[in-house]
Amino acid sequence: MSANVSVVAPQLAAHPSLSRHFIAYMAVACGVSVANIYYAQPLLEQFARQFHTTVAGVAAVPSATQIGYAAGLMFLGPLGDRHARHRVILIMAALLVPALIGAALAPSVLLLATASFAIGMLSSIAQQIIPMVAHLAPPQARGKAIGLVMSGLLVGILGGRVLAGGIAALLNWQAVFAFATLVNIGMWIMLWRVLPRLPVDAHATDQSYAALLGSTLKQFALHRDLRFAGITGGLFFASFSVFWVGLTPLLQSPAYGFGPAVVGAFGILGIMGATVAPISGRYSDKPGGPRRVLFIALALTVLSWALFAPGTHGLWWLIAGVLVLDAGVQGSQIANQTRIYALDAAARSRINAVYMTLYFIGGSVGSFVASHAWTAGGWPAVTLAGAGFALAALLLHAASGNRRGLTSNA
Repeated sequence: MSANVSVVAPQLAAHPSLSRHFIAYMAVACGVSVANIYYAQPLLEQFARQFHTTVAGVAAVPSATQIGYAAGLMFLGPLGDRHARHRVILIMAALLVPALIGAALAPSVLLLATASFAIGMLSSIAQQIIPMVAHLAPPQARGKAIGLVMSGLLVGILGGRVLAGGIAALLNWQAVFAFATLVNIGMWIMLWRVLPRLPVDAHATDQSYAALLGSTLKQFALHRDLRFAGITGGLFFASFSVFWVGLTPLLQSPAYGFGPAVVGAFGILGIMGATVAPISGRYSDKPGGPRRVLFIALALTVLSWALFAPGTHGLWWLIAGVLVLDAGVQGSQIANQTRIYALDAAARSRINAVYMTLYFIGGSVGSFVASHAWTAGGWPAVTLAGAGFALAALLLHAASGNRRGLTSNA
């Protein structure tokens, strides 16, 4: 397949000026692929009814998807440093189709969670695309390019919930995965047509897969900035996941009594946070910009939970909190990625794999904690859990800055 594709594909130089159209295509691909991970979140109540259990009983489904994504980043992500990235992306995109069909046909929670793990693992193609864009972009515009592509990623994260809620309200949860199958087929066709066929570094192909994985793990030890970025990223994404998983039972509880369509529609509010991406990217391109942007963005994430706290007493608190939360998480993510992509160009996929693995491990922990927090203590328990993750990220970031200052003075 890949040999035939390369004959007709557009050829790009190693570092071309990225066209707006190409960045838009990559943003769409990231959005479509990452949306697969979030289709399940507004569907928890429908899953519970279908399989005769509780929301906590189906908590494994969204968690399995995010754990699968983390596994894809760790075990598939580094392949972009060893093989032609377009081939890796196209193969993963093709395999997504049977995984989504498997989810639509799953007869039990166990099989749905298994299919969800595969969906998550293969949807990590978004994290093959972002390092490719970082590689193609000139250093002085890298943050801006990442920010634009990340806009598509955030739209996918939140738009997946919108689509899933609407389709499930009209039809059922199986129709959501059938729809996702068709969209992902369209994404594969688009990628086949527009992906650049970049040459592979001759030295990279000499490295075995085992050595590549070992080198990936070594990046965590080599780069202090990567360690702090990965841990803070996992914490603020855990906070993000706590809200979006906890929101489903809140809006469907007697306090509001909404269906999955309204739950999913909240994602439209979150999509407005995507407008922060280009701004955060531009400021992150400036000297010292990533640290300043990250501090402000994490402070916004903490603030959002103060707005969520009275969420059982009025939708306006939830609406205001969503806008602040998604702006904070989006800004934090772009600041972190701009920072780590400057560490080692030759190991960009491996560095990204380490960072995003920690990021999505945090997300899976947040999803799991949210489901059980709701069962244990309702919305107040969810609020405490989400605020705790966000505050821990802010304190860690502040501590890393103080340590850096002491080291510099020494």
